[in-house]
Amino acid sequence: MQIKKYLLLLLASFFCVIALAWGINTYVVSYSKSYVFNKISDSPKAYTVIVLGARVYDDGSVSNYLQDRLDGALALYQAGKVERFLLSGDHGTKSYDEVNTMKNYLFEKGVPTEDIFLDHAGFNTYNTMQRALQVFEVDKCILVSQDYHLARAVFIANKIGLNATGFAQNSDHLASVKFNKKREVLARIKSFFEVLFNFKPTFLGDKIPITGSSSLSYD
Repeated sequence: MQIKKYLLLLLASFFCVIALAWGINTYVVSYSKSYVFNKISDSPKAYTVIVLGARVYDDGSVSNYLQDRLDGALALYQAGKVERFLLSGDHGTKSYDEVNTMKNYLFEKGVPTEDIFLDHAGFNTYNTMQRALQVFEVDKCILVSQDYHLARAVFIANKIGLNATGFAQNSDHLASVKFNKKREVLARIKSFFEVLFNFKPTFLGDKIPITGSSSLSYD
């Protein structure tokens, strides 16, 4: 009887965890839905577009995911929807540098460096949003990423005080999309609690206003 009681308690706990995970994911996706746009013509204007980093390679090229994000941000810029880029990614070591690789990609597309700001400590989505608010003093912004990622990014941004919308880039043509969508389920739960308990970003540093000189953000 005692074993049966423990098994029932374990089973009940398991279903409670599943229900909590489902509830958090449903809430985050539902909350963000009205903030995310798929067409440039539908997207509201903002001073800043934030490009969330992804993998880059040693030869200076960007991954397909990141290229989609950069191309989306560039399209917004060329359409007059935004004025400044904030490129946020992982540059925690000298040997791996997402942000300068992103800057070089945009520069080669004709974007002047004075319009490109670099966030070298955007180690994850939560850090990016906190640093955009606290270091770069971003107010209104558009976030560019894949649609499944944007739900979480937009949720974090607006909950911590950024006035953010999202511009979704469709990358369903990439083989790893299904895996990334599954991983995002756990990532949303993590971000929900980061926001709930107001976690501190890994690193802040001196303020670099997005309305000022971009050179202050360069290494």
